[in-house]
Amino acid sequence: MAGNEKRRKVRGTTAALDTMHIVIGIAIVLMAVVSFVNPEEYMIFFPVIFLLAAVLNLVTGNYKLRRSKRNHRQKITAIGQMIFGSLLAILAVVSAVSIWWR
Repeated sequence: MAGNEKRRKVRGTTAALDTMHIVIGIAIVLMAVVSFVNPEEYMIFFPVIFLLAAVLNLVTGNYKLRRSKRNHRQKITAIGQMIFGSLLAILAVVSAVSIWWR
């Protein structure tokens, strides 16, 4: 019985991660299209796009890091994805400061 509960938890987490990928991906695409059509009016979307991409990479990297117990290659790729997510978060902050500082 304990194995079934663990399997259901993994399925639930995977489904939640997939749903998050779909929702954030659609939001990023919509904001990117709107911000490129009229960049002066919707300039505020750029930091939000970077921040959502950072959240997506950090959550996915954290999930992969937890799932890779002994596979060192998966751990390295998960850490790399989290580093990339951190860089995107820094880019979001720099972008927000440069837009709001004007």
